[in-house]
This record gives sequence, structure tokens and C-alpha cells, in this order.
Amino acid sequence: QVQLVESGGGSVQPGGSLRLSCAASGNIFSVYTMGWYRQAPGKDRELVAKIVKGGNTNYADSVKGRFTVSRDNVKNIVLQMNSLKPDDTAVYYCRADITVRGTGLPREFWGQGTQVTVSP
Repeated sequence: QVQLVESGGGSVQPGGSLRLSCAASGNIFSVYTMGWYRQAPGKDRELVAKIVKGGNTNYADSVKGRFTVSRDNVKNIVLQMNSLKPDDTAVYYCRADITVRGTGLPREFWGQGTQVTVSP
């Protein structure tokens, strides 16, 4: 029905940069908030950054000033990650609130996750 496909993860040294992309596809009527979450080993999944349909953004305090979330178009978002730290190491997940065509209310969808590793 609906898929979120992430790309762009990988390994980088501290201070480096990575760019994550997420594309929504399928039987979509409308896309609302899209965002990125991450989960490190042994920790709960946490919000990294999100962008609502109108363009407003929210960031976790730990990434403010280093990460930027933006929307390429209605169905695609990008997370630009700069000045990466070892603490940023985690699996990053794309999340979106999407109304499937023919249904009434939006529901949440998740991508499969992409690994980001920051180490010397």
C-alpha cells in the first residue's frame, strides 16, 4: 500500500557529514508530518527531527545546529547531518503520517531503517 524507503546511511568519522533521504510511495492521498527517529543499541527510539506539511520543523536538542531536515517535495524528506559525533550512532528511521487513498484518516508509517555509524 504505502512504503517509506530510506537511503544514505553509512559510516563516517567524527566531524563528518551524511545525508539521509526518505521517499514515500504507493497509494497515497496526502502526506502530513514527516520525520526522522533514531534508536541506538539498548536505548529507546527518539525523535531526531520532523517537518510538518506547512514547513515548520522541530529538532531534538542534541542535534540542533548540526542537523537540518527539509522537504524535497510533498513525499520526500532529507536529513542533512553535519558535525557528526559518536553519540549519533544509531539506526535512523523515517516516519510519516499518511492518508491512504480511499481511507478517511491519516495513519503512521515507518521505514525499514538505515544504519549510521560515527567512529574514528
